[in-house]
Amino acid sequence: MEFSSKLLEKAVNEMAQLPGIGKRTALRLVLHLLKQPKEQTQFLAEAISCMRTEIKFCTVCHNISDHSVCEICANESRNHALICVVEDIRDVMAIENTGQFKGVYHVLGGKISPIDGIGPSQLNVISLVEKVKKGKVNEIIFALSSTMEGDTTNFYIYKQLKGHEVKTSTIARGIAVGDELEYADEITLGRSILNRIPFENTMKNY
Repeated sequence: MEFSSKLLEKAVNEMAQLPGIGKRTALRLVLHLLKQPKEQTQFLAEAISCMRTEIKFCTVCHNISDHSVCEICANESRNHALICVVEDIRDVMAIENTGQFKGVYHVLGGKISPIDGIGPSQLNVISLVEKVKKGKVNEIIFALSSTMEGDTTNFYIYKQLKGHEVKTSTIARGIAVGDELEYADEITLGRSILNRIPFENTMKNY
């Protein structure tokens, strides 16, 4: 792709690094921005810069937040004895959109995947175990994607929680095996949360 401007080429190349954005789409977006008032483009640039420099991770659940403790963890009306374990922020958003879950979350930041070089030590597992050790957690819900990596991560955490007085459950398999949680429709995901099953019942898969 030939460019008449090096500045345009640089902007397109940077835009094309975003997931799902090819060079042609990146060019279309950049040209669109050029047609907008300068103030509008400046607002976008400032919003991205501010997000990147000021956004925080909740010290309690590792969710993305504007403050040291996210709004969900700071909400006293939520059931803090019920923790839903998810892979990342997108899963928190997906479950929250169902309006069916009134507990809190624990964001692992990924799932165990030896092929990708991701082991348990790179996930937020220790802080979850520490929460359980304090004795204030009644139930852990495993809400990871029903993939081999997700099931492996569930089983690893389950083993770490052995010996502690805590109930473990997993969302009902209304979610198709192999599907990512974020792509499930809200009704199916909501029902999966409400109809969760004891994690021990899934042990036959191991």
